[in-house]
Amino acid sequence: MHLALMATMAGQPQAPQLTEMAGYLIVPHEKVAATYNAGFSMYVAAWPLLKTYPGSRFQSGLFGTWMFPQFEGQAPKDHYTDIEGGLGWWRDTRFATETPKFIMGGVTLNFAEWANGPGAGKGRDWKNPTGLYGVAQLSPWVLWPPDGLNLKQGTRGELFGYGYLPLPLTDPKTKTAGKDVPTGNHCWTLFLNTANFKGPVASFTPYFWSKASAENPSLAGKFLDTRPSEPNKAVQMETQHVPAMIAKDRAGITYARIAPTHFPGEHAPLIHRITAYSKDALWNQVDRWFGGGPAASGSVNATASSVHTFKGGGYSTWKIYLPGGDRNRAPEVDWASYATPIALNETTYGIRWKRDLLSRAGSSESLVTLPEYYRLVKATDGKERWVVVKSEEVPSETGLLEAKFPDPNRSAEPYVTPEEPASAWKKPGPAAGPFKRTLGDGSEVTFSWYRFADQPALQNADLSTTEREAIQKRVEKIHRSWTQNRNYLPANSVGRLASIDPALIVKPPKGLEVGYVPIVTRQGWGTAGRAR
Repeated sequence: MHLALMATMAGQPQAPQLTEMAGYLIVPHEKVAATYNAGFSMYVAAWPLLKTYPGSRFQSGLFGTWMFPQFEGQAPKDHYTDIEGGLGWWRDTRFATETPKFIMGGVTLNFAEWANGPGAGKGRDWKNPTGLYGVAQLSPWVLWPPDGLNLKQGTRGELFGYGYLPLPLTDPKTKTAGKDVPTGNHCWTLFLNTANFKGPVASFTPYFWSKASAENPSLAGKFLDTRPSEPNKAVQMETQHVPAMIAKDRAGITYARIAPTHFPGEHAPLIHRITAYSKDALWNQVDRWFGGGPAASGSVNATASSVHTFKGGGYSTWKIYLPGGDRNRAPEVDWASYATPIALNETTYGIRWKRDLLSRAGSSESLVTLPEYYRLVKATDGKERWVVVKSEEVPSETGLLEAKFPDPNRSAEPYVTPEEPASAWKKPGPAAGPFKRTLGDGSEVTFSWYRFADQPALQNADLSTTEREAIQKRVEKIHRSWTQNRNYLPANSVGRLASIDPALIVKPPKGLEVGYVPIVTRQGWGTAGRAR
């Protein structure tokens, strides 16, 4: 069926028009003391939000948070900067499947730059690398593809554990990019707790944050390289585009259909153990270790933490937009008619579903499919709202029952890195490689092993050779002592852990076990991906 915009004629139905559903799911939780300002961790459910990946317009996160700098008093105006990555799908995802990926999502001043992982950030212009060098690879055992960290294909509601804590990998600096502007030594480090990998993976370089201060000295000391973290963060699910379509029957009544949308089933944990930390949780013991004291285990001290609790509640702002209408006044979906947010226990959040309005996602017991059809009605408060209807209540004349969403468009463009002999990728260059791996999403990554201090991100982190060698020694201590087979973050007490894509787990070559890291230099479609 042709889904073009058609003029509505009196007494005639209007053919389906493509639109979108978007909005937030808001998750209330109790605050903790402001002293727990040295990072956080949490467990969030990972699942295929849509039954079929619909193409590059689809953009949605799963449940996640925004970690802003903490300030005494009111935060500076016009100063947006945070870490807001998480699980999801994005318009610039090139090798997407129904299974979500994870990005780090560090944002410097007002989105001038952002960094999503080692070699990944805003745009792909290496001559103007706005965030592409913002993250340093730390783990010697995990590959980080520029398209995002893959989860194991088929993940269906398991918990993905992650968090950010600062490590003193660098020393504070009094000058930044040659200017009399300081750079702090908070290396905000991503820790994972999954079924097949546990531990630190990668760190934002302090210069990623302080670079803006060198350009505008009035900003000095206002970024996460020096600031602590605000412990009381919003927890939400942000959806920017789920495919939808609307049509009218002969009576002029408007109906909508959304792409089949999945959620974990009854009483499944969606968010678990949101924890905020003080510097006694990890920073202080690591700082003493680097200063010549006893070795730090790397495991977070849970006694220096505070767990946010749930009491239930929450709401949706999902809307299905009317093409050409005022987006600010778009009608909301009557989400509360089929979903009730609840506290499964004081540290776990979930949703109770109205079963007669939902269906099982195929033969799966772990996922449910949300209502697919809606009718636009005017509520008693005078506002229009989308209410759930069954498929048999949708007039066939609307064409919604037979209409097909467009087939997904997939990018064929690979991620590539500089080949110039004088670039940071080639000079001094890798110690071993290149090697190749085919990932679960069908893409193929090419990677090489770099000495930690020689990786491109650190060569672009405003560090002298002496400063990089000091970091090298600290990371070698970590590689010797912090293995991948034990917990670093406090363990989950409910649910099962998700796995990252097994193809991302690597073993260092002989002789490069300590002080070397794998860096992805290319990602493109492999044979399996081209066959999709």
